[in-house]
Amino acid sequence: MKVSFVGIGLMNGSLSLDLQRLYPNVLLEGISRKETTLDRAMALGLIHQKGTLDSIENTDMVFVSIPVEAITKLLPQILDKVGENTLVVDFGSTKTAICEAVATHPKRDQFLAAHPIAGTEFSGPDAAISNLYDGKTMMLCEVAHTRPDLLQRAENLLKELNMVVRHMDPIAHDRHIAYVSHLSHITSFMLGKTVLEKETDEQNIFDMAGSGFASTVRLAKSSPEMWMPIFIQNKDNVLETLNEYISNLNAFKEKLEAEAVEELLADMKDINRIKSILKHK
Repeated sequence: MKVSFVGIGLMNGSLSLDLQRLYPNVLLEGISRKETTLDRAMALGLIHQKGTLDSIENTDMVFVSIPVEAITKLLPQILDKVGENTLVVDFGSTKTAICEAVATHPKRDQFLAAHPIAGTEFSGPDAAISNLYDGKTMMLCEVAHTRPDLLQRAENLLKELNMVVRHMDPIAHDRHIAYVSHLSHITSFMLGKTVLEKETDEQNIFDMAGSGFASTVRLAKSSPEMWMPIFIQNKDNVLETLNEYISNLNAFKEKLEAEAVEELLADMKDINRIKSILKHK
């Protein structure tokens, strides 16, 4: 089996480690606009050879994990190049614009829109870790547009990776992910900004930062080059979530100013219900 990675950072790098464990004879090829990235991926054993779009014709699967605006531009070119039995899978954090980019492509049935709900705040080949996908959810969109035999190939692999598969419409996906992922990253970035602007002595931040601050601001360490295109591509949904979030922050501020202790306590107790909702996580 030959697998080509377009982009070889956290997501594809981690997938590489799992594929080598599951399929010892797999041939892994890396494609990147940065030669240094490919060199590092080779040194880490994440790929066996360097490739280009011209070398993917006879590959079995192509996994695309690059910034989402680059996916929308490059995906049609990737489909142009692949052979008739190649499946192309993208790992973009948004799905509507990506699906629209290839909606009328003659090889649309060789594409599967996917979003693994997995990852860390780190990026690049060195961020790759084994078992990143174990027990995680894989969102699949527009599966009816993917050729059945190729879809089965992907689902077999996801089963081997021990992933939980969920199907969702791309528009619904982008709306929901804005709340549970995109807003979380913006909140983390802005918390980091607020504290850094207030605290000129950065060492005081590190000395006083407990686990609560560290966990809340963790996502602020994520790659801006990866996340800014996500915010822009999902702008309408992100703005909607921001408006609701700001409204809740203002309501909390007003109650605090009024020392409405009972109301604040009741609100926080009600929000505590999230413990049972996220218990399985």
